Amino acid sequence: MDRFKQMETFVAVASRGSLSGAAALEGVAPAIIGRRIDGLEERLGVKLLVRTTRKVTLTYEGSAFLEDCQRILNEMHNAEATVSAGGVKASGHLRITAPAGFGRRHVAPLVPAFLGAHPEVTLTLDLSDRLIDLVNEGFDCAVRLGELPDSSLVSLRLGENRRVCVAAPAYLARHGTPTSLEDLAHHNCLAFGASSNQQRGWTFQQDGKVLNIRVAGSMECTDGAVLHEWCLEGHGLAWRSWWEVGEDIRDKRLVTVLDEFAAPPIGIHAVFPQRKHLPLRVRLFIDYLKHSYSNPVYWEVAEHAESDRHPVPDATAMP
Repeated sequence: MDRFKQMETFVAVASRGSLSGAAALEGVAPAIIGRRIDGLEERLGVKLLVRTTRKVTLTYEGSAFLEDCQRILNEMHNAEATVSAGGVKASGHLRITAPAGFGRRHVAPLVPAFLGAHPEVTLTLDLSDRLIDLVNEGFDCAVRLGELPDSSLVSLRLGENRRVCVAAPAYLARHGTPTSLEDLAHHNCLAFGASSNQQRGWTFQQDGKVLNIRVAGSMECTDGAVLHEWCLEGHGLAWRSWWEVGEDIRDKRLVTVLDEFAAPPIGIHAVFPQRKHLPLRVRLFIDYLKHSYSNPVYWEVAEHAESDRHPVPDATAMP
């Protein structure tokens, strides 16, 4: 017999003043109510009710137990109501972090619609290429790209990020198109500087093996957006994410090279502290990102929207 059911039955009998009244409230036979009270008294080893043919009265122990039962049942009902309401209405404050470039294009634009659907949620978005300590810095979730280090954090794959080697047509016209990985040594490669927290080198695949190739060139930067601009201006080869250069490739501002050596896609992940019960607002935001990123149409729409906001002049048309 469930303890809470016994307690609910006891409270119903005490408030109605009879077994039949409690039975009518639940739609069962009075004998069932009587057996529940018998089971409760037997388990507790104390008499709670004095029953006659006309009414029931509480014993001293029964009166004390009734007060506790009412409090416990009320707290249980409040807890269930809170969870039930939270199941359809998230609330509270979210702290999210994401890489600067990706976050500007593919996290920040999604925030207004998410908050519009959940008006009782507020959100702080931190865009930084620094590897943030979620637990010690008080963040609920991080969006991260690439391989994840082993940690106590929990990760969920939201989508895939494909990286490609690109160059402006003007650069290729002057220096030729690389056809092998060895050719990279003879090209000006626009790479991340040594102070970047991202992995150095460019990743390719050859003969079924993934290779990390250190590249060199006359220009380095720790800001991916700057590398992107340098590449568009025809200063060298760059190894960029498709989400960043896809629109440029479609509009022929950039050309992909070494496609046959492209490495497998890397993951876009949501990373969050390990918790027994993830707050609803966090879970809904992660689900929202996953639904967006797993839809191929999203990337096409997002890239066109970015192009409309920040049109890039054709580097080949510049004097």
